[in-house]
Amino acid sequence: MASEPCYDIAHLGHVELLTPKIEESCAFFRDILGMEEVERESNSVYLRCMGDYEMYSLILTDADRAGVGQTALRTTSEAALERRIRALEEAGVPGRWVAQSVGHGPAYQFQGPDGHLYELYYETTRYMPPDHLRPFHKNQPQKFTGRGVGVKTLDHINFLSSNAERDGDFVEAVLGLKLTEQIRLDNGIRPGVWYRAMNKSYDVVYTLDATGARGRLHHIAFRVDTNESIWRAADLFVDHGVYIEFAPSKHAINQTYFVYVYEPGGNRIEVCSGGYLVLAPDWEPITWTEAERARGQAWGNKTVESFHHYGTPVV
Repeated sequence: MASEPCYDIAHLGHVELLTPKIEESCAFFRDILGMEEVERESNSVYLRCMGDYEMYSLILTDADRAGVGQTALRTTSEAALERRIRALEEAGVPGRWVAQSVGHGPAYQFQGPDGHLYELYYETTRYMPPDHLRPFHKNQPQKFTGRGVGVKTLDHINFLSSNAERDGDFVEAVLGLKLTEQIRLDNGIRPGVWYRAMNKSYDVVYTLDATGARGRLHHIAFRVDTNESIWRAADLFVDHGVYIEFAPSKHAINQTYFVYVYEPGGNRIEVCSGGYLVLAPDWEPITWTEAERARGQAWGNKTVESFHHYGTPVV
């Protein structure tokens, strides 16, 4: 009999990006992606997507080189937070409490097998918009400003890993994340694994780092409502001189539409839409073979070569 699925993790809360060009990066997310700056503290800037209910979606932190800092996951309750910490302790994973952070209560930090820094929390601050951003519709956290791309929510994070399946097995075992899709090569290695917390098809992804480096970032993704918004984003990127790494197309895995760019600090950013929800309680993970992935993306266009080795920090 299959074990009872774990739903202790609610969703991806926020991601911290490290950037050597803090003001240029801030201008990109604020003016081109259309996010709102809500707080500055020490060497960090906090920004939000218009559709996220929490105070912020992204932390930009001044650093010597690009990369990912903390990745924060909100639990479904205080009891769920306690259960996940207990699971980490039983697995022998060291961690530490952070008493207070901007926008949320106590958080528990730990590292995954490849060195990526995670943070678990439950207590949070819901966003209260100022008068000029207060929406007419009460079920929206913020009004639509029409600025830039107008990204709606933080969607997912894709980590590069020296051993993607080891990291995936880890978050499945200790966090209760659920595998939705995976790639299995002819030699049995799984170089890509996609995990969900709830019904969205994925929140956290691990893909094999062709350089062999540990703990790097592939990309973070922001969601828009329509494919037309992606095309509009691509036009805005061209007009603002933003390098487009992968022009608008559609993924075979998870069926999302996309465009990929680099923000000024060097981190890869995806703007996405579409995808699917997982409603089946007994979902069976989709496995793609090496031959099937060799075909490329959904419409047959090949994955850009830089996807396999470019990440941050750059090696």
